[in-house]
Amino acid sequence: MSLFWIPLLPALGVLAPLFSAKFGRTNCAFATAFAPALALLLMLFKAPAVFRGETLIATVEWVPALGMQLSFRLDGLAFLFALLILGIGLLIILYARYYLSSKDSMGKFYAYLMLFMTAMLGIVLSNNLIQLWMFWEMTSISSFLLISFWHNNTDGRKGARMALAVTGAGGLALLAGLILIGKIVGSYDLSIVLQSGDLIRGHSLYPVALVLVLLGAFTKSAQFPFHFWLPHAMAAPTPVSAYLHSATMVKAGIFLMARFYPALAGTELWVIIVTLTGLATLLLGAYTALFKHDLKGLLAYSTISHLGLITLLLGMGTELAAIAAIFHIINHATFKASLFMAAGIIDHETGTRDMRRLNGLWKFMPHTATLAMVAAASMAGVPLLNGFLSKEMFFAETLLQHTLGSLSWMIPVLATLAAVFSVAYSLRFIHDVFFNGEPVDLPKTPHEPPRYMKVPIEILVGLCLLVGLFPAFIVGGLLHSASLAVLGGEVPYYSLSIWHGFNLALVMSIVAMFLGVVIYHNRRKLFKFQSQFPETDAKLVFESVIQCIVRGSVRIQQFFENGSLQRYLFLLFVMVALFAAKPLLQLVTTTGDREQLPLNGVALVLAVILMFAAIATVIWHRQRYISLLTLSVVGLVVSVAFAYFSAPDLALTQLSVEVVTVILLMLALFFLPQQTPKESSPARVARDLGIAALIGGIFATLNYAIMTRSGVSISDFFIANSKPGGGGTNAVNVILVDFRGFDTFGEILVLGIAALGIFKLINRMKVSMPSGDLKGRNWTKDSHPMILRTVSQSLLPLALLVSAYIFLRGHNMPGGGFIAGLITAVAIILQYIAHGVDWIKPRLRINYQWAIAIGVLISAITGVGSWMFDKPFLTSWFDYFHLPWIGEFELASAIAFDLGVYITVVAATLLILANLGKLTTTHRPTVEEKR
Repeated sequence: MSLFWIPLLPALGVLAPLFSAKFGRTNCAFATAFAPALALLLMLFKAPAVFRGETLIATVEWVPALGMQLSFRLDGLAFLFALLILGIGLLIILYARYYLSSKDSMGKFYAYLMLFMTAMLGIVLSNNLIQLWMFWEMTSISSFLLISFWHNNTDGRKGARMALAVTGAGGLALLAGLILIGKIVGSYDLSIVLQSGDLIRGHSLYPVALVLVLLGAFTKSAQFPFHFWLPHAMAAPTPVSAYLHSATMVKAGIFLMARFYPALAGTELWVIIVTLTGLATLLLGAYTALFKHDLKGLLAYSTISHLGLITLLLGMGTELAAIAAIFHIINHATFKASLFMAAGIIDHETGTRDMRRLNGLWKFMPHTATLAMVAAASMAGVPLLNGFLSKEMFFAETLLQHTLGSLSWMIPVLATLAAVFSVAYSLRFIHDVFFNGEPVDLPKTPHEPPRYMKVPIEILVGLCLLVGLFPAFIVGGLLHSASLAVLGGEVPYYSLSIWHGFNLALVMSIVAMFLGVVIYHNRRKLFKFQSQFPETDAKLVFESVIQCIVRGSVRIQQFFENGSLQRYLFLLFVMVALFAAKPLLQLVTTTGDREQLPLNGVALVLAVILMFAAIATVIWHRQRYISLLTLSVVGLVVSVAFAYFSAPDLALTQLSVEVVTVILLMLALFFLPQQTPKESSPARVARDLGIAALIGGIFATLNYAIMTRSGVSISDFFIANSKPGGGGTNAVNVILVDFRGFDTFGEILVLGIAALGIFKLINRMKVSMPSGDLKGRNWTKDSHPMILRTVSQSLLPLALLVSAYIFLRGHNMPGGGFIAGLITAVAIILQYIAHGVDWIKPRLRINYQWAIAIGVLISAITGVGSWMFDKPFLTSWFDYFHLPWIGEFELASAIAFDLGVYITVVAATLLILANLGKLTTTHRPTVEEKR
């Protein structure tokens, strides 16, 4: 179970704002880093098993009937990515401590960062496809928050929206692809999926599933043609760029391709799509990076290029190419994260990232310059650095592939060309920033940053050197275990030696470095050539596309939503009638074979009252108070009908809801006109009457046909298993708190959210109170009669006693938390009506918002507690006990869940009604008040 803590521990970092406010910035950084450091330590303890080729899996059942479970796996690939996520993440925490200014909310930044770290760990460690997707979408949301952290920056907001739109759309495609894979395999368990490669590749749905999964991967990893969002995300703070856009988030798509490599790779379709996409991205990113004047812009396009290189390797379909891809993932994360942090230091200490102004910084910050130059040399593939080793492996694999048949020679040529541009833009980064004359009009006088701000870069640059000099010793085991997880079998022989002899791959490296220097030397001619082409701002294009979509959506919305409730109901019922028409027309006889109940006087009277009350509601709908009374009669008759047909739980619930609803509507009607104007012409009334009669006849026929036929019902299962499975004889309550407790939990969560939303809407509402009725008569000044006050106070203890009784007996007899909560709410509402809000406020000091949160939390803790005993979420525990003088009694854990339901229902109902009732007082809140 310790495996669960690796992705969950960083989630504790969302508490960072508390440390920031009370303990200062430095302590906030250390407090935030504690949980990820502990997670990293836990993972390192499992390194020996992972390096032996073992796959560690921890699983907790969630919804077993649907095959849903919380499952995490740690193999070589997951270990590699988790190491990058946690290791570089800890360095970013330290770096951000010095990068962020005192005006920035460090606690909020760390909270967003830890949320993202949790999501990324969830992706790489998930052993369930749907779980993986949930964490995938969580990265999109958390990255949106991080990119737009400087929300007063327009570029940041637009870049965040673009990233969210592109990666979110890719996430939807990924979901569809994962569902198809689950359908093909018959399971969403990743371990089973990875073992079913032949089944997936041989299925007719394989091409569709492959394209959908690759769309998710390509959008997240900024592959052509979805690369345009990444450069605009550089408006984020540099710690975000160094973490998300070099080492983690953009690697999520790469991880996805590597993770599904055993199941999806090995076909011609995979090779063509992935190889060509990677090749196009590699060239486009390398070429474009050379012309960017912004430091982070250059690094952004170089990141795109290197992501394309890794994608190209994964697309080749050979085992050694996959190993080279994994090796470059490691190397790219180290040198690119350090380069982004170096760029952040330069921006932080000079006030600009424009390379046309940043010249000669060597003499101002030699330490930072040395670190940046080593990292840039690694990016260029200079020997004795880690980037050189993976680039050599890349060149060697391009020479051995046969992707394009007789045209396959083009791939090593184009790969060399991309390497030429890589050397050129790396040389430009070094020479233009640290040499090339003197600085030009810098906003600040450049100097070295604080000592500990350089420590993360020093560690990463040190790794670039160590891996370049001792690759087998430093990353040999890590690379082997990750390769074993990707290839899904034996790992072929490969060499991590610095020297492989004088071969064609080395010649390609020498040519790339020589031509890169030549291109940089003649860069002005190349800049002049590039200036002939109009520069397209992807941000403006994206915004224009979004605006076109919005305008189209508005036109469609205005066509269907014209503000007429009659039209909405007409369209709804017509569509239902069309779907029901075919089976009804094919039905020979309406009456089924089920024996019908005999008609008696009570049922007949109730039916007549129900019909007349409904008709009266329609006739007097313009007189709102009368129509409310007739409508309440309908609800009352429905409650009696439930009781008549032996459904006391539903009867109690309907009756309680009816009381609360009538009170709510009366409060609302107090501020509305007492009578609505006549708007419908006689012809329209006749039309609507005809439509209502037709639709009513169809639904009556449908209901009669269903009720007179026998069908297979699930009720027998619940009745038979209510006592042995849930410990209660009241099947309805056992269903709510056990069998379908997750549904109930979702309902109270929605109820709480709705109540909070309504509270926010009406809290500052200023509504004029009517001074009289429709005929001009003033309302009485005695709005709280003494008789009503006296009776309400007398009824309150009795109502609360009844509520407690209904609550406690609910597991075995009609009742439960929901009904008891409504009874309690009605009893307290009666006090509001009898005494007024101003009288209740000092006597009932309850924060209903906190009460809602406590109720939902109690229910959630009850469900999570089941996991401690390896049971599905919200599984009830019950047993029988004996006490002197009391005798034997039953105790079930479901009562705690029901208590959460009770508190939530009471608090949500009162939050709405009490604050709506506040509008009827002379009090007008000027600030947000909490009740």
